[in-house]
Amino acid sequence: MYRIFLTYFVGLILLFFSFLFSLSVGAYQIDFVTVLASLFSNQETKEVLIIQDVRLPRAIIGILIGASLAIAGALMQGITRNPLASPQIFGVNAGASLVLVIIVILFPIFSQTTMVYFAFLGAAIGGLTVYALASPGGMNPVKLALAGITMHLFLTSIIEGLIIFHEESTEDVLFWLAGAIDGTDWGHVETILPWLIAGMILALLIAKPLTLLSLGDDVAKGLGQKIGWIRIASAMLVILLAGASVAVAGPIGFVGLIIPHIARKLVGVDYIHVIPCSALLGAVLLVSADVLSRFISFPSESPVGIVTALIGGPYFLYLARKGGK
Repeated sequence: MYRIFLTYFVGLILLFFSFLFSLSVGAYQIDFVTVLASLFSNQETKEVLIIQDVRLPRAIIGILIGASLAIAGALMQGITRNPLASPQIFGVNAGASLVLVIIVILFPIFSQTTMVYFAFLGAAIGGLTVYALASPGGMNPVKLALAGITMHLFLTSIIEGLIIFHEESTEDVLFWLAGAIDGTDWGHVETILPWLIAGMILALLIAKPLTLLSLGDDVAKGLGQKIGWIRIASAMLVILLAGASVAVAGPIGFVGLIIPHIARKLVGVDYIHVIPCSALLGAVLLVSADVLSRFISFPSESPVGIVTALIGGPYFLYLARKGGK
C-alpha cells in the first residue's frame, strides 16, 4: 500500500510540474510566478490572455486525452490478456481517423460536437476488423500486432489517397493526423469532457470484474462473472475514450501501449489501482511530450504524436521481441 501511495504522490507532483511547464513554455516564454498569477487574474494583459485562452485549454486537453488513451489501453490489455493491445495497434485510432477524414471531405458543415459521433463509429469499425482478423486460430501478441499494423497501414494509405485527391478541403488534416493538441481551445474541452469523464468513471466501476477476467476466463466464470458482458462493456468504453480523443487530437499513438505496463509494474495487477494510475501517468506522459514537441522546430509547433512515437516505437519493438511478456 505504501508503494501505491508513493506512486500516486510522485505522479501528482510530476503532473503539476508538467502542467506548469505546459503553461510556461512556448514561443513567448512566461515565468512560473506570472503563470500562477495569470490563472486567477481578471486583467486582459498579454500574459493572461495567452495563459487563459491558449495554453490552459491545451494543457487540459493533454491531461484528458493522455488519461483517456492510457485507460483505453489498460482496458484492451485486460479483456484480451494481450500486452500488445492498444487503441493504435488494434486499429481503433486509424478507423476513427478514416471516418473523420471522409466526413471532412463529404460533409464539412458538421460541427466538432457531431464529429465525435463519427469518431465513435470509425473506432468501432477499426477495432472489430482487427479483432476479426486476429481471432481465427487463437489470438497471440505477435498475431495481433501483425493484424493491427497491417490494418493501420491499409487505412492510413486510404486516408493519404483521399487527402491527395482533396487537398483543398483537407489542408489542415495532415498535421492533425500526426496527433496534435496545439490549437485546441475551450470549445474542444467542452466537446469531449463529458464523454471522457463518463468513460473514466465507468472504467472504475468495472475495475473489479476486469481484474478477475485478467486472471483467466475459467477463474472469472467460477467467481460468477459474466465475461461476455465485461468484454462488451470494456470494448464500448475503449471506443468512447479513444474515439473522443481522436476526434480532437488525431491518432496519438503508443500512450495506451506504454502506460498500462508501467502502471502494473508500480501498483500491481488490481484494476482498481491500474486504471487511476494509468490515467495519472498517461496525463503526465502526454503533457510532458507536448512540452517537448515545442522544441523540435522551435519556435514553430510540432505534433505531439511525433514525441510519443519516438518514445513508444522502441518500447513496442522491445515488447514484440519478448513476445509481449
